[in-house]
Amino acid sequence: MATLAVDAQDYMRSMGHVALFYPNSEDGPAAAKLLKLAGFVETQMLPFPQGNFYRFVVHDSNRSRGDGIVYLSALPAAQAAVNKAAREALGYGTDKEHEAVKALRAAVEADPEYTFHVGTLVDSFEAIEKMTLDFMDANENDPDLKGRLKVTVNRPRQGNEQIDALLDASPAFGNVTRYAYGRNGLQLFVETDLLSSGQIGDTLILEFDYVWPGYDSHILSVVEL
Repeated sequence: MATLAVDAQDYMRSMGHVALFYPNSEDGPAAAKLLKLAGFVETQMLPFPQGNFYRFVVHDSNRSRGDGIVYLSALPAAQAAVNKAAREALGYGTDKEHEAVKALRAAVEADPEYTFHVGTLVDSFEAIEKMTLDFMDANENDPDLKGRLKVTVNRPRQGNEQIDALLDASPAFGNVTRYAYGRNGLQLFVETDLLSSGQIGDTLILEFDYVWPGYDSHILSVVEL
């Protein structure tokens, strides 16, 4: 297993922001509702004819900062036009769909990390457990989100008896049979068509991670094959 040395830096940097887009103007409120359900904090909403613009932050302490920001707005017209042209050329969603689209969908089905996704770290097991149950419930019962979320969980690789026992007893994770590329961490994936990604405007996957404290080796520090 190879790891690289990191040179010391005399300044700090952090992830500033990510811009997310909902595909249709009417999807704005539901997309914003999804981000709120995920624990993001809405700090601003500006109404526009093509759809609302939102500013979220990962935590209330980031409210006035320049990092930890998620911008949410309607898919721009030029991007939407490219997506539409690509879909038509590839037969997206039809009985003549291009094999490349089918192959990509199958790859994402097998591994939610296969293509573009957005990940955030949650520092509470209880919080990510509740989030998982809330997402599942919303997909079944929420009038705005019903049928628009796909929830997938990766448990850490087995071998830590304390973590294994905690997950086995969890109402959210006890039946999970998928495993991450590492130990001592949990991955929650939420795929949704309320957010757009890629040149065909496909679904977007949001990832939420929890890492058990006290371990230098975990799913986000070392990839295990």
